[in-house]
Amino acid sequence: MKLSELIDAEASLSQGEASLEISGLSADSRAVQPGFLFAALAGTLADGARFVPDAIARGAVVILADTDAVIDVADNIAIIRSDDPRRALALMAARFYGGQPETMVAITGTNGKTSVASFLQQIWAQLGHQAASLGTLGVSAPMGHKDLQHTTPDPVVLHEILRDLADDGVSYAALETSSHGLAQRRCDGVKFTAGAFTNISRDHLDYHESFEDYFAQKARLFTELLPKGAGAVICTGSPEADEMAKLADQSGLNVLTVGPEGEALKLLSSERQDAGQKLKIAAGAETFEVELPLVGDFQVSNVLAAAGLAMACGAKPADIMACVPRLEGPKGRLENVAKYNGAQVFIDYAHTPDAIETALDALRPYATGKLVIVFGCGGDRDKGKRKQMGAVAQAHSDLAIVTDDNPRNENPAAIRAEIMQACPEAQEIGDRRDAIAAGLDALGPGDVLLIAGKGHETGQIIGDQVMVFSDHDVVADLVGRAL
Repeated sequence: MKLSELIDAEASLSQGEASLEISGLSADSRAVQPGFLFAALAGTLADGARFVPDAIARGAVVILADTDAVIDVADNIAIIRSDDPRRALALMAARFYGGQPETMVAITGTNGKTSVASFLQQIWAQLGHQAASLGTLGVSAPMGHKDLQHTTPDPVVLHEILRDLADDGVSYAALETSSHGLAQRRCDGVKFTAGAFTNISRDHLDYHESFEDYFAQKARLFTELLPKGAGAVICTGSPEADEMAKLADQSGLNVLTVGPEGEALKLLSSERQDAGQKLKIAAGAETFEVELPLVGDFQVSNVLAAAGLAMACGAKPADIMACVPRLEGPKGRLENVAKYNGAQVFIDYAHTPDAIETALDALRPYATGKLVIVFGCGGDRDKGKRKQMGAVAQAHSDLAIVTDDNPRNENPAAIRAEIMQACPEAQEIGDRRDAIAAGLDALGPGDVLLIAGKGHETGQIIGDQVMVFSDHDVVADLVGRAL
C-alpha cells in the first residue's frame, strides 16, 4: 500500500514520500521488516524514539512520531508527525488491513466484559451467524482459538485479526475494550455497530491518574468511538451507569438500558434454582420467562447486556430469549469446577474489591454451611485495593485464606501483609497450591469454596518468570478428577 493511501488526505507529503510502498506497520522495532512504517510511541517504560535507529537498520522507510518528538534521520526516511500518534497508528492499521466483520460491538467496564462477549457470541451462533469474540480469553471463532497478549490487542495485531476473521467468513464479532486499550487508542479505527457498559469500580489506578480518569477512558467508547445512531447498552444500577447513559445520549447514540431498572430489557424477577436461575424479563410489551443455567445476579446482568447488544444489532427479543437456556459460562468466571466432601468448588477471575464482593454474594445463597474464599493480590499493580479486598473477604465469607496471586517483582509476603491488615482473622498461606488444599480440607457438606483471582490463567508471574500454574489443574489433582 502506498503511503498516500495509508495516512490522512490532508497530511503533507512530497511526491516521493506519497509513492512509498509500505509493506507493514509496527510499534516494536524488533518486528520491523524492509518497507515498514515504524511508530515511535512514547510509553510508560520507554520512549519509542530511542528505537528509531534500530527500526531503520531493520528496513523502516517511514517513522510515525509525536509532533514534539526529537527524531534525527537521513533525508531518505520519511517522518509523519501527529498530535496523537497512537490514534494515527490505529487508523493506519485499519486502512492497511481493510476488512473486519460487518457487525462489530465493544464491551467495556471493570467486570463482566469476558462473560458478555462470550454470551453474545453464543447468542449470535445460535441465531445462525458466524461469530467471534476477542478479549481476555483470546480469540474465539468457529475456525478455532488463538491466545492474545492483552485483553484489547495492539492496534496492528487487532486489525490484522479482524481482517482474517472477515476473510474466514465471520460477520459478527464482540471485542472487550479495556481502559488501557481505550486510553492507548488500540481500538480506534474499528467500525462499531454498538457498545456496552457493564459497571465500574476501583481497578488499574496504578495506571490511571485517578478514578475520574479511569471512568473517562471507559467513556471514550461512547463519546468518541461509536458513530451517531449506534446502540449504547447500559447496565443500570449505579450513578456511574446513569452518567454513562447521559454521555451516550448527548453523543447521539441509541441508549438501551438493561437490568432491574432497565427500559429496553427489564428484569422483573429472578428465582434461584439448584444449578441456575429462573428469570422473568420484559422487553417492551413482551414478557419472557427463561431458565439461565448459571448462578449469580451479576451473570444475569451480563446476559442482559449481551441480549441488549444482540437487540442493538437487529435481533428480535423472542429469538434472543430462546437462546438463554443454552448459554454456558466462560472458563474461570464463577465456574463450578468440582464437588468435594459434599461441598461445591468455584473458580473465578475476581481480582477487585467489587468483584470479590459480587462473587461471594452470588455464592452465599448456595452455601447452607460455610462460605470459604482463597485469594490474593497481584504485585506491581494498584496497592490501594489490597486492604479493600481483605476487608470485603472478611465481611462476606466465613473463612478467608490469603495467598499469592501474581506477585511479579514485589515481595509476596509484603503483599499478603497488606491484605491481612484488613482481615486479621484470615489464614495466611503463601504457596497457592497449599492454600487451595487448605480451602478444600476446610470443606464439609453444604459448604462452598471460591478460589478467586486467576480464573482461566495457566501461569503465575513470579519476578520476571511465568511459572506454570492453573487453579483448575490444582483442584483437579487434589480432588482426583479432571476438570
